[in-house]
Amino acid sequence: MRSTGPAVVVIGLPGAGKSTVGRLLAEALGVEFRDTDHDVEAAAGTSISDIFLSEGEEAFRARERAAVVAALAEHPGVLALGGGAILDPVTQADLAGLRVVHLNVSLAAASPRVGLSAARPLLVGSPRKQWLELAEARKPIYRSLATISIDTDMLTPEQVVEQVLAELGERSA
Repeated sequence: MRSTGPAVVVIGLPGAGKSTVGRLLAEALGVEFRDTDHDVEAAAGTSISDIFLSEGEEAFRARERAAVVAALAEHPGVLALGGGAILDPVTQADLAGLRVVHLNVSLAAASPRVGLSAARPLLVGSPRKQWLELAEARKPIYRSLATISIDTDMLTPEQVVEQVLAELGERSA
């Protein structure tokens, strides 16, 4: 285990509950929460959707990579990564040795959570079809990076946190 870096990194598909569970987990551990999607938006001064529209996916991924590098170096608490951040091979390598929690979710459970709307630039067109394609491409990567994987479909965010804490051998702060 590394002595530096986040206490826990949370990964998963859109609608898995990374931000919600991440905040609750940080609270339970008595640490700060950080979300790289928010970091990207703050640095750009605009939404991720607008970055995709005005600059394209490649520019967004470069911004995302920079946010991930900074967060992994600076943040000692719970860190939620944007769903596609794990596509970067350097990010994959950077996560080695960290406690990585994969929140697994089905399309049926994710749909009401994310609304599968235009606010999700990779879900434009046929949102359900796009989400399933993202899942097919990303789930093997999530699984390979995870030290813990939790199926979130039938659980409340609080129950997910309880399971994560039990798996980590941690107690609430």
